[in-house]
Amino acid sequence: MHNLEPFQNWENLYDPGTDEKSPFFGTRYEGYELSLYDHYIHPLWDYIGSETLYVKVLYIQYEEGYAIIEMMGEWNDTLHNDIMNLKRNLIDPLIFEGIRRFVLIGENILNFHGLEDDYYQEWYEEAEEGWIVAMGFREFVYREWTRYGLDACISWGGRLEITQWRTLSPAKLMEMIQYEMGHRLP
Repeated sequence: MHNLEPFQNWENLYDPGTDEKSPFFGTRYEGYELSLYDHYIHPLWDYIGSETLYVKVLYIQYEEGYAIIEMMGEWNDTLHNDIMNLKRNLIDPLIFEGIRRFVLIGENILNFHGLEDDYYQEWYEEAEEGWIVAMGFREFVYREWTRYGLDACISWGGRLEITQWRTLSPAKLMEMIQYEMGHRLP
């Protein structure tokens, strides 16, 4: 687990530890203090109040109103109410700062255990004219999301599965996602 690092090629463009609007402002990334079950995880992941779900805000563009967030661990709403921790400790502060479009990258999400859709629905409604896009999650996670009705709040699949996202700039990635979402939303 300690070898799973968040994507770092955009660090010269955005650092949540130096962003005064970020919930992670002032965070110092050193040492292996965080753990997932009995495994240490890389110190660049950020704690959101969950024992099993960690994030890394890769990029925020306040003027354009979007955030790109990488995720790692087990998304467990059943035991740990991870969506509440994610919503209250990361998403709410970003919405307060005007972020309305969210990209969640889930290549390092190992499992999903759902419960209800209240926080997802709240997030979707508060994003107003924005959206929540997921990419890179495992297929069984998408199936579980569909089973819990989260496909009404989160968009994924098709041209939103941009596998080469690491080779793009944040602006180019958002341009591609915005184009696709413009064809999906009324």
